[in-house]
Amino acid sequence: MFQWQRRLLLLGVRELSSATAAYPADLLPRARGMVVVTGQNKVSGNPDDAMSSSDAEDDFQEPATPTATQAGQALPLLPQEFPEVVPLNVGGMYFTTRLSTLRRYEDTMLAAMFSGRHYIPTDAEGRYFIDRDGTYFGDILNFLRSGDLPPRERVRSVYKEAQYYSIGPLLDNLEDIQPLKGEKVRQAFLGLMPYYKDHLERIIEIAKLRAMQRKARFAKLKVCVFKEEMPITPYECPHFNSLRFERSESETKLFEHHCEVDVSFGPWEAVADVYDLLHCIVTDLSDRGITVDHQCIGVCDKHLINHYYCKRPIYEFKITW
Repeated sequence: MFQWQRRLLLLGVRELSSATAAYPADLLPRARGMVVVTGQNKVSGNPDDAMSSSDAEDDFQEPATPTATQAGQALPLLPQEFPEVVPLNVGGMYFTTRLSTLRRYEDTMLAAMFSGRHYIPTDAEGRYFIDRDGTYFGDILNFLRSGDLPPRERVRSVYKEAQYYSIGPLLDNLEDIQPLKGEKVRQAFLGLMPYYKDHLERIIEIAKLRAMQRKARFAKLKVCVFKEEMPITPYECPHFNSLRFERSESETKLFEHHCEVDVSFGPWEAVADVYDLLHCIVTDLSDRGITVDHQCIGVCDKHLINHYYCKRPIYEFKITW
């Protein structure tokens, strides 16, 4: 079952193949009448005139009214017919469009709804009802009519509606313009970051607990953001490759450590640097309504081996509620 087919069921849109309500009353098979003789009537003395119990049972086995299955077998189901100009009620907002507009792209939820294979309920004024917020439905219709795309500030919201109605061509067009095009690139980078979403949730949870414990509107956290797998200092760069690829297991363990911070992001392999990831973190927290300030307060500086020290940058995040 396609996603849009599940949504049709949630909307109460019934397939005519399983709905007897689509029949006009005068087309349904009429029930046969049946006379029931009660035991209070006088029984005739002639045994041939009396009804045998087996005959009575046979008559009672006949259903008085046809079942849905019998009705479906008795008459072909009639497809729902729509006018050329279709009045719509989408969550209380009224629209009018041509039937051909709704059917423009075959593999969409709207084309299926108005194909005639499904029963669409109507409101008191005869408008076909779709139980969905209609705020951005006009943008959906404009694309189906003439291929028009929404203004930039509405792109994200219209994209969600296009997903709901399964309009593939509109989704493809929206993904190629800002801000979704940039978001696609950003998500490709964040896909390389292990446990990125988990770390964001940890930042929020720690900040909330600290603010509540201190009865304050803000909380401060230490966050480490590092790209390189091996922490180095500038004068160690010439020796970095040999140290990284030719070290023994015991030496490897000496370089493995956890900085004393609340949350640590990294390492990752991509062109994007530490400042790119910091921007992503702040953007994602801000999108959730969280005010964030951050500044670099130094490096870890933990001694590892010989003259090697951890130089991963440490940032202080201030979360204001």
